[in-house]
Amino acid sequence: MSDATQLEPHWGYADRALPCTSDKGSCEYLDLVYSAHDLGMLYAGILWATIGGILIFWAVRRKLSLPSHNLAIPYRIHESASARLGRTARAAVQRYLLPEFIRSVFGHATRLQVVVLVSLIGYLTIWSFVGLAYRTWVTPVKNLPGVYNTRTTLGPWSDRIGVLAYALTPLSVMLANRESLLSLLTGVPYQGFNFLHRWLGYVIFAQGSLHTIGWCVTEMRLYQPQPAVAQQLVAETYLVWGIVAMAVLTLLVFLSTSCGIRLTGYEAFRKLHYSLAMVYVGACWGHWDKLECFMIPSLIFWLIDRGLRLVRTAILHYQILPSGNVGFRSCSADITFCSDSEHGDVYRLDLTNNQDPWEIGQHYFLCFPESSIWQSHPFTPLNAPQVRHGLVKHSYIVRARCGETRRVAELCANKLSSTQHTSDTKAISVILTGPYGANIMEALEPNSNVLCIAGGTGVSFVLPVLLRLSQSTKSANRKLQLIWAIKRASDVKWIERELEALKQVSADANVDVSVFVTRDLGTKIESTNGTRRPNTAKLIGEFLENTVCGPSVVVASGPGEMISDIRRAVAGFNSPRKVWGGQQRYDVKLICEDRLAM
Repeated sequence: MSDATQLEPHWGYADRALPCTSDKGSCEYLDLVYSAHDLGMLYAGILWATIGGILIFWAVRRKLSLPSHNLAIPYRIHESASARLGRTARAAVQRYLLPEFIRSVFGHATRLQVVVLVSLIGYLTIWSFVGLAYRTWVTPVKNLPGVYNTRTTLGPWSDRIGVLAYALTPLSVMLANRESLLSLLTGVPYQGFNFLHRWLGYVIFAQGSLHTIGWCVTEMRLYQPQPAVAQQLVAETYLVWGIVAMAVLTLLVFLSTSCGIRLTGYEAFRKLHYSLAMVYVGACWGHWDKLECFMIPSLIFWLIDRGLRLVRTAILHYQILPSGNVGFRSCSADITFCSDSEHGDVYRLDLTNNQDPWEIGQHYFLCFPESSIWQSHPFTPLNAPQVRHGLVKHSYIVRARCGETRRVAELCANKLSSTQHTSDTKAISVILTGPYGANIMEALEPNSNVLCIAGGTGVSFVLPVLLRLSQSTKSANRKLQLIWAIKRASDVKWIERELEALKQVSADANVDVSVFVTRDLGTKIESTNGTRRPNTAKLIGEFLENTVCGPSVVVASGPGEMISDIRRAVAGFNSPRKVWGGQQRYDVKLICEDRLAM
C-alpha cells in the first residue's frame, strides 16, 4: 500500500503519487521522468507553434506578394529599390536551392526541399536532448535484498522521443492529404509535400525504433530481477499495442520503398498505405491513450480528406437528370484513339460538364467505371477552361502504360472497333474528382516572358498557359514560346486543334511553337526544329537572350530526367548580380509539374 497522500496530474502521462516514499535514488529518477515528460510536451507545443507561425507568415506574405491578375496592367520598367532587392533575393534562392541534391538518396528533390528536411531534423534533434539530466542511479529492489535496478536517463529520453513521434503524426497526415490545408495556406500543390511526407515517415520510424530499443534495454536489461521483469512487461496491454504500432509502421516504410511499390503495384500500395496509416494511429492510441491529443487530430484530418473527396465528386456529378429528378450522372467522353504499339497507345478524351471552371494548372482525378470504380488517376486538362451555355469542356490525353490505363486503352480500342462508325470517336463514361493543384497563372506578372517546355503528354500542363495568354490583351514586349518533345511526328495529332488555334494568333500574340521529334528520324513535320531530344539549357538561354524586358517564367512538365535538366538550367540562368543591375530577364522562375510526384 502506497504512503502517498495525493496524485499530481501530468498531461500525457500517468498521475504521479506524492510524496515519493521510495529511496532517494528512485525519487530523483522519478523527478527526472516526470520533468522530462512535461518538457517534452512543452517542446511539442513549441514545435507546433513554430509550424503554425511559419504557415501564417507564408500565407500573409504570399497574399501580399501575388502579382495582379490583370495582365493588361502596364508594366513598370523602373522598379523601386525594395522591389529590386526582393527580385534579387528570389534569383539567389532559385540559383542555389533549385537544383536537385544527391539523387541517389533524395530522388528528384530540390536543394530547398532537402534544406527544409534537414532543418526539421535538426530542430527535432535539439528538442530530443535538451532539458534532460544525464545521470545513473543504482537503486535497491524492494523486498529483494542484494538486487538492484540501474536507472538511467535512457528511459526518460526514450519517452521524449516517443512524445515527439506522436506529435509529428498529425503533420505527417496533413502532408499526405489531397484536400490540403497546407496547400490552401502556401499555394504549394499537395503533391509538392510528398517528399517531406515520405521522409517525415522515415523520421517517425527512426523515433519509434529508438523509443522501442531504449525501453527494451531499460526493462529487459537494467531493471532486475530478470527475466521476471521482462515477462511481466510483455503481458502488459500497452506493450502489445506498441508492438502492433511498430509492426505496422515497419510495413508502411517497406511498402513506400521502390521495392515495395514494385512488389504490390502502385494502386495496391496507395490503398494499403492510407488504410495501414489509420491502423497505426489506432495502435498508437491503444499503446498510450494519454497522448490522444495527437491521435485525434490525425484521425480528423484523415476523415476530412476522405470526406471532401466524396463531396467534390458529388458536386460535379449530382445534377438534374433527363427525368427531371436530381441524381448522380457520370460524364460521357468522346474518344480519339492514337495507336502506338511501341511506346504505348494514346487516347484523347473530350467531355463537357455543368460546373465552375478550374484554374490553369489544376488537375482532376479520372475514374473509368466501365473498367473499375476502385481506381482513379490524375490528369491535367489540356484546354483552357471556358464556360459556354453553362457547360465547361475538358480535354485529356492519356498514354497507356500498364494497369488501369492499359485496361482503359483496350476498352477504348474495343469500343471503336465494335461497330462501324462514320468517325473515329465513341464515348466512355468518366467520373471526375477535383480540381486539385495550384493556379499557376498567379505566378505571372503582367509582362512576364513565358517559356513552356513539355515532353510527351506533359504538354497538357503547359498548353493551357499559352492558350490563356494568347487570348488575353496582347503585349508587344512579352515573348511566349512552346517547346514540345515527342517521339513520333504523328503525335502532333493529339493536340492539333489547340496548335492550330495557337498558329492563328501566333503573330499577334508573339507566340513561337517548336516541336522536336526524338524517334522518327526519317520524318519531318512543319515547325519541327530538330529530330533529337532538345538541349533544354541551350533553348532556355536563347529564349532569355531574345526577351525585351520583364522577368522570365519557365513552365515545364515531362519525364523526371527532363525536369532535372530544366531545374539545373534555370538555376544556372538566375543571376542575382544581373537582376540587381536591372536585367530582369535573369530573374527566372520555374513552375513544373513533376509527373513522378503525382
